Amino acid sequence: MAEVYSPHIGARPEQIAKTVLFPGDPLRAKMIAETYLEAPECFNTIRNMYGYTGTYRGRRVSVMGSGMGIPSAALYAHELYNVFGVERIIRIGTAGGLGSQVKLRDVVVAMSASTDSGFSVQYQFPGVLAPTADYTLLRLAVEKAEAAGKRVSVGSVYSTDIFYNAAPQVNERARDLGLLCVDMEAAGLYWEARASGKRALAILTISEHLFSSGVMPPEERQNELNGMIRIALDTAWEVSA
Repeated sequence: MAEVYSPHIGARPEQIAKTVLFPGDPLRAKMIAETYLEAPECFNTIRNMYGYTGTYRGRRVSVMGSGMGIPSAALYAHELYNVFGVERIIRIGTAGGLGSQVKLRDVVVAMSASTDSGFSVQYQFPGVLAPTADYTLLRLAVEKAEAAGKRVSVGSVYSTDIFYNAAPQVNERARDLGLLCVDMEAAGLYWEARASGKRALAILTISEHLFSSGVMPPEERQNELNGMIRIALDTAWEVSA
């Protein structure tokens, strides 16, 4: 009988690269593998949370879906870091703009992530444990975005557990405190990286703005996401030598 490494990821450690791209949607993970990676091989189909490893410009990179929300993303990140020996996870996803300094289609590189999640209670930190990105990954991603001519903002984001919030003023407060955009996974990923002694980064594309009428048309969405995916892949390439 084959040795079981994880109940959620049906792979052997050597099947997964040291750097993993981490979109929320498993079908986006499949698309990235089939579009951008050379000779991609699927290492996970459990719960349809697809994971693939291939090469990008000659260097091994993996891509795997995270699911929606901190509990799902943190579960997979924990296992990737601690069971499969992954060193770096780069989240790529969409976000809702909050601040006036970010516009539709902008790329946001999350320096830190505030949150309403109680996930960090487990760490028994005597205060508020603020999760942050790995600086090397952050610096490289900003360089790649600027080289590609993308509008990029760097700063704090807001990771919420609640998509349909009964208290809409929460977004106003987040905006007034200078948070650039809202997503649902970055803080959990950053906490897991910190607790595991590993590295993480979230790169987000503004697909809508919560304080303007701007929403990215569906026909434009994939093209704009391709720019973010390229930034993540080029960043992964730099650190995977």
